[in-house]
Amino acid sequence: MACRILTLSSEQEWPGAGQWLKGRAEPDAGVESGVREILAAVREKGDAALCEYTRRFDCPDFAPPLRVSGRDIARAAAQVPPEHQEHISAAAANIRDFHEAQTEKSWFMTRADGSILGQRVLPVDAVGLYVPGGRGGNTPLVSSLLMNAIPAQVAGVPRIAVCTPPRGDGGINPVILAAAHLLDIDEVYRVGGAWAIAALAFGTESLPGVDVVAGPGNIWVTTAKRLCHGAVGIDMTAGPSEVLILADATADPAMIAADMLAQAEHDPLASALCLTDNRALADRLHQELQKQCAVLPRSRTAARSLLDWGAIVITPDMKTAVAVANQIAPEHLEVCTADPWSLLPEIRHAGAVFLGSHSPEAVGDYFAGPNHVLPTMSTARFASALSVQTFCKKTSILAISPAFVRENATAVANLARLEGLEAHARSVEARLP
Repeated sequence: MACRILTLSSEQEWPGAGQWLKGRAEPDAGVESGVREILAAVREKGDAALCEYTRRFDCPDFAPPLRVSGRDIARAAAQVPPEHQEHISAAAANIRDFHEAQTEKSWFMTRADGSILGQRVLPVDAVGLYVPGGRGGNTPLVSSLLMNAIPAQVAGVPRIAVCTPPRGDGGINPVILAAAHLLDIDEVYRVGGAWAIAALAFGTESLPGVDVVAGPGNIWVTTAKRLCHGAVGIDMTAGPSEVLILADATADPAMIAADMLAQAEHDPLASALCLTDNRALADRLHQELQKQCAVLPRSRTAARSLLDWGAIVITPDMKTAVAVANQIAPEHLEVCTADPWSLLPEIRHAGAVFLGSHSPEAVGDYFAGPNHVLPTMSTARFASALSVQTFCKKTSILAISPAFVRENATAVANLARLEGLEAHARSVEARLP
């Protein structure tokens, strides 16, 4: 069996029927204590702790320096085939175009009494980006670097530091360095795991701290980001990846299966769901999942994901399917129906929405332009994709006129005294004639 098949008669049945999905959020009790130990070690020992953990987990013969030299970055970039460089460059251009549309301007408003109020938008001073090594450095997650670095650059962040774990030989995959070189990023460190997050948050002798930490990682990295939040800003604490597909009778079951498996191959905890109002499609999709999964290089991972966290859910109609999708609030939501745009107004909760049969999630993951760092585990109910705003801060500006004070001092003072703050009241009244 590829995955479970559920039948709902109404949206009200979903909380009970989908209870099994909540198991993906169960934390490993041992992780947090282990991460706290790592954070404390990095704060106390700095670079020595980074080297110690790197030798233990990534590279037994690791030796400083932690930072990759500009010469090594350029040399590695030259090793990458021109075709790969061309594709990375094209993806970067699309991502930059999209994020440039997100930029916000500072603004001011003037009242009739002469007071000026406004909001100033500025980038943070420094950002730390985490790029996972990917299977010992053999599957470089270049898209993670592009999706995190480009919004920070568009925001105008003056310093961008990249941390990525070294391979067993101590080096970094040339493709990661080629992408950094393309983006004119020259601050790259050979350090990964929770200790990299600690270094970015607190700083060490050779790795100065930053203001915002962003980038995906395993449960140790994610937990470190959560525990460091407050000392630094973070993008989000994302969980395992997920896709939900809305499909009607017009959908191609082979395409739907391919898209579900594209999610399932990520991780045994990844979740791939299809909601459909057509039982015949559900049956054909189940067959396709079994057939396609059997020939995937990561078939064991995908099969485990589908068995534990995948499902085909049959609903009485697409209206019910959309209502259930809003309850789930998935990271990725594909709409493969005859008229996908007609359903968009009803979709309230999703990290990203992919409309039409030619909009697979994989295109968004790598190339289309919108960011692929998205809220997971139903947090799309209140959270948004990583964006230019992730790397900006907003400051309120007040230039109050004497006329405003004269007109409103009594109201301000009364409100202050309601709260028992006499000095607040007197500070306003001191400005009266």
